[in-house]
Amino acid sequence: MRIDSIARRHPRVRLLDGPTPVQRLHRVETALAGVLNGARLFVKRDDAMPLGGGGSKLRKLEFLIGEALQQGADTLIATGTFQSNSARLAAAAAAHAGLRCELVLTPSTPNESTDRRRNRNALLGTLFGAIVHAASDAVAARMLAATRKDELAAEGRRAFILPGGATSATASLGYAACAFEIARQQAELGVRFDHIMLANGSSGSHAGLLAGFAALEAPRPAITGFAVFQPAEETRHATLGHARAALELLGRGDARIADTEVHVAGSQLGAGYGRTTSKAIAAIRFLAAHEGLLLDPVYSGKAFAGLLEQARQGRLNPRHAILFLMTGGAPSLFAYRDALEAPPDPL
Repeated sequence: MRIDSIARRHPRVRLLDGPTPVQRLHRVETALAGVLNGARLFVKRDDAMPLGGGGSKLRKLEFLIGEALQQGADTLIATGTFQSNSARLAAAAAAHAGLRCELVLTPSTPNESTDRRRNRNALLGTLFGAIVHAASDAVAARMLAATRKDELAAEGRRAFILPGGATSATASLGYAACAFEIARQQAELGVRFDHIMLANGSSGSHAGLLAGFAALEAPRPAITGFAVFQPAEETRHATLGHARAALELLGRGDARIADTEVHVAGSQLGAGYGRTTSKAIAAIRFLAAHEGLLLDPVYSGKAFAGLLEQARQGRLNPRHAILFLMTGGAPSLFAYRDALEAPPDPL
């Protein structure tokens, strides 16, 4: 199956300039030589997208904005926290596509400071031209988003409300496309990735990869998502549902994704979504100091901590090539300055 067959089936607005690079983590391999035993580490740089500061949500937004335009929408409405990467990129993508954007944002903690609510991702959203509304919690945000859609309709406008976390079966097509992209890059690099690791928040990226590789009818890598939003079993169930629905959208309902193919680890969740961990902070420091690459405290920092933990426990196959998916989110680092400046825990 070719990626252009997805575009013909489903409307898509291009937000990426081309494939994101795959890089070998040579200095990380050297530092971990005693535990890797020859396993090779690579990183897929989905943080390295020029639009809006980059990040995984752009792949999903290509298909969601395509869906919005097909429905005649002139406005995107996105919900999330004040430090939502998804909301930031929705605003950037809307600007790029010539759409209005409204963000309905909520605090991530009960006593979140005014500075945190107005800075970092929230500030970037306004720079991209979005109108920001505040809501007390996720339920209130969904109600306000629906109200705004009705109010805009009364003004003769048509709004499209993005699904939470920019995740749906349609959105997962963005990471089915990424699976095809990775398959091409494997051939170009002369390597086959045995294992892919990533953060799993709202499950769309993990689900899309599963669907894309299933549609390819080629040897499938093991894919492990580290849960950062919900407990592992809930995350696994959501991932499987989105993956199978995305496979139907690909026109490959004949292909199968077995329950046993959906690997979700709960070891890095910590106290919950939006709350970083000492392991994530140590992983951020480690990758930054060895490769000059920036993870984020909520998603990729926790996932890379999971990769490092598996390496230290001797759970990585020494013959394998492992691909880590960097999903972006570096602007949120500045909201966690206190944690990043604290004395480091040993890695």
